[in-house]
Order: sequence, then C-alpha cells, then structure tokens
Amino acid sequence: MEKTLLIDGHADILWRMEKEGHDFHDPNSALHLSYDRIAKAGIDLQFFVLFSGPPYTPEEQLTMILGMIDTFYERVCNQGIRPVLSRVDLSKNLDRGVRSGLLSIEGGDCLQGDIRILRMMYKLGVRAMGLTWNHGNCIADGVGEPEDRGLTAFGRQVVQEMNSLGMVVDVAHLAPRGFWDVMELVQAPVIASHANARAIHDHRRNLDDDQLRALFKTNGLVGMTFVPMFICNGEASIAHLMRHVDHILTLGGENHLGFGSDFDGIETTMIDMEHGEHYYRLINALTKAYGDDVTRKICGGNFKRVLESILKD
Repeated sequence: MEKTLLIDGHADILWRMEKEGHDFHDPNSALHLSYDRIAKAGIDLQFFVLFSGPPYTPEEQLTMILGMIDTFYERVCNQGIRPVLSRVDLSKNLDRGVRSGLLSIEGGDCLQGDIRILRMMYKLGVRAMGLTWNHGNCIADGVGEPEDRGLTAFGRQVVQEMNSLGMVVDVAHLAPRGFWDVMELVQAPVIASHANARAIHDHRRNLDDDQLRALFKTNGLVGMTFVPMFICNGEASIAHLMRHVDHILTLGGENHLGFGSDFDGIETTMIDMEHGEHYYRLINALTKAYGDDVTRKICGGNFKRVLESILKD
C-alpha cells in the first residue's frame, strides 16, 4: 500500500516533557511519541494535548497550560514539526510532507468561567478542546462525577464560541447528559478523541451505540484509543482492539473512525503497541481485514475531513 495519511488525535507528549523532563528530539527519548518515533510511525499530524488535571486548581492549570504552549513552540516546533492553525496550514503541510502538530486542551477547567480565556487560547494556537476530564468543571461534569448536570450555562456558551471560532469540540470524558446537550447544540462535527465501543467493553470512558451514531450524524468521529483498560479486561492486543473496530464499522462508522492513541498518557500499553513505532502493526491488521480504502479513512482520511470542515482559512 502507498504511503497512508496518518493522524493521531490524542497524546500527552507535552505533559511528560514538562513533568519528566524528556527531550522531544532526543533519539533515545523514553517518550512513546518522540520526534523519531512519530517519524518512524509515519504520523503526518499529531494532536499535542494540554493537560493539567487535579489536584491543581483552575488557576494553576491555566499557568501550566501556558507553559506547555510555550514548550510546544520552543521545544517541539523548533525543528521538524509545524503547527496547524488553519485549513491552509493543514493543506500546505500535508501536501509538502511536513509533519504537523495541533494543540488541544484536555479539560476546560483553565477557562475559569471566562469566555475571554477561550478566545485567548485560540489566539495562542489552540484548535481543539475536550470539555472535561473525569471530574466536573465550569463547563460540565466528567464521567467520574456521581452527579451529571449536563452543560452549564457557561458550557453552552463555550460550545457555541468554539463553533464560531473554528475549534474542534471534543466530548471524550464527558458525562452522558453533557454529551447529549452538546449533540443538541453543536453546529459542526464533533469528535471523541480517545474512546472505544462500550458494547464491546463496558467501561465508563467508552461510548454506547446511541452515542456513536449521534457522533456520526454530526459528521464527526471517534478516535479509537490504545488504553488497555478501555479495550478489554487484562492484557490488551491489536486483536482485542480490532473487535472495537469491527463493531464501530457495523454501526456505519467507516467514515467516522480514527486514532486517538493516548500515548504518553498511559503507564501500561497494549502488548503489541508499546509506542509509536508499532503503528505499522495496527495499519497492517486494518489493511488485511478491511482493505486499502477503509484503512486510509481510519488512519487519517476521516480526521482530515473533520478538520477541513471546522478550521478557518
């Protein structure tokens, strides 16, 4: 098969760089997705997640996220990676074979109920945001909260502003009532950047069939994730992950499935997907099972379509 466009919609590279002091460009780096591993995987566009959850306060999280944004520009984009800020950037980078990075916030606590902070994040290059992590915040409740309030009034404002700005709305980690509030409100494709099928493995972070179909109706996608506990009980492998792919495809997900590895955000990996260099194993399995055309969609074609429909020129 010719070179396949490859997009990974979720990885905590910046978090590990900040917390553990890793050098993104060190060929011996322990990062699951160092520059060398991204290159060897053939990843064309990598989402770089801005995460700073509990026990930090929203104010502390804002400071940490600003630091990660600086790290992205000064220590990641200083060589080899170009930021994606617009449709034009996306097109030019991919056409020229330039590896790209897109900034995405995981959990909107840092907004602190102030829509101006969202606008400033956009001005700093952030182009996607997961509304919550597992806990509740000023936007909504995450799946770890016993109470599911749905979107707050501020949360509704955030979704509308994200649609207006041209930011990707990510419902990963969002509790069910908030998920359905987003589905009623949103005016653009929605993603769940890193989740699998709850019908295959009943974990709170996975999506049920109704949720998956609702995402498809927005013309969005789910990024299947390599987190073992979201795949099966016990050790997880590509064979276990393929059961989720099979199920999502039976629901009509051929045009709505991508990757959201969660590499560098997990301590335990799949037994045959230990880091980015092993992406070829999954791609080979997909090609064998579904053929070249479907594999190209899953690997990056679907994500590219979603980004093209949301990002501004």
